Amino acid sequence: MPSLGADMDAGTVLEWRVQPGDVVHRGDIVAVVDTEKSDIEVEVFEDGVVEELLVAVGEEVAVGTPLARLGSLTEGAAAPEPIEAAPSEAEPVAAPEGRVRSSPRARRMAAEAGLDLAEVAGSGPGGAVVAGDLSKPGPRPPSLEPTDRSRRAEGTRPSLSSTRTETAERLAAPAVPGRPTERSGAERQAAMRHAIGELMARSKREIPHYYLATTVDLSAALTWLRAENEQRSVTERILPAALLLKATALALREVPALNGFWVDDGFEAAEGVHLGVAVSLRGGGLVAPALHDADQLTLDEVMAALKDLVERARAGRLRASEMADPTLTVTNLGEQGADEVLGVIYPPQVALVGFGRIVDRPWAVDGMLGVRPTVRATLAADHRASDGAAGSKLLAAIERLLQRPEDL
Repeated sequence: MPSLGADMDAGTVLEWRVQPGDVVHRGDIVAVVDTEKSDIEVEVFEDGVVEELLVAVGEEVAVGTPLARLGSLTEGAAAPEPIEAAPSEAEPVAAPEGRVRSSPRARRMAAEAGLDLAEVAGSGPGGAVVAGDLSKPGPRPPSLEPTDRSRRAEGTRPSLSSTRTETAERLAAPAVPGRPTERSGAERQAAMRHAIGELMARSKREIPHYYLATTVDLSAALTWLRAENEQRSVTERILPAALLLKATALALREVPALNGFWVDDGFEAAEGVHLGVAVSLRGGGLVAPALHDADQLTLDEVMAALKDLVERARAGRLRASEMADPTLTVTNLGEQGADEVLGVIYPPQVALVGFGRIVDRPWAVDGMLGVRPTVRATLAADHRASDGAAGSKLLAAIERLLQRPEDL
């Protein structure tokens, strides 16, 4: 069970998208887990063959608990179609030892129906099970027996044939008695508020926050953005939020002391700039998934990635990698009407940048008073990892970068 943030202690497996014998590649989605904030898609981080699923659907386990066993790919092994590809009745792939020969579509249908392919007579090439063979499903297999789980806890590895049978049982297993597989909106909201409250209370207790703020003149940035967007279609236009994110990412590259984590009483600088983007959810609460390598993205890429993150966050389709490694969080409450936000650091990060709404303010330039569009930029930082000098450099860098939007 991956750690998806400092506020996560456990998760519940909602869905398996693989079976023993499936070939997986780095980045494939293998499972969906329920956390207090959202349903999260779990990726695999290396190539291999799924040997065994260790946690049943509906089972809650602590962070760090192994979810599945992955074996290495053998030379010449047959690779089925990608895990997330659309179902098809393609030529059945050669079955690894102990696995029923079947087409990709048949395996998916069997998993959804809770069927054991070993009990289905195949009519495809070489006796393979194809989708048509599942038109008359048999009885649904029983749920995973506690004795099987106990046997694995004692270190006894089940046979390949029993693994195959258990797979169908696990994929269709009901939730743990007394616990719904999916939380209601009210339950999730209550759990999320509790998780946020606990983590923020811990942050304020343990992290010596210091706060800095500055007002940034956005006239150059918005003038450039207006001219740029006039040349684009509505769907391709860039929002001011993308400028603020890109400027923050580039500023962090200049001031790496604020881009990293406080771990074991010491600061660990991050290798990349992965901005955690605070997203308010429709039912209340928030999540802050990572915009990976934001300093290396073009403005168009930042805008596309931001739109994608917000849509998937509100649809409950974030990935584990997006929740696990933000190096600094950016929160923008301008759309909610706040002039300024003084945030609380999300541990183990060491800083948070906040932006308020863009408002016209009196502004003096060369002794002449006028009105300019401005935004309040704030920084909450961990005094164990940095001091006000480093924080001031970050805010100054953000302001300087926003004066030259064409270079972002």
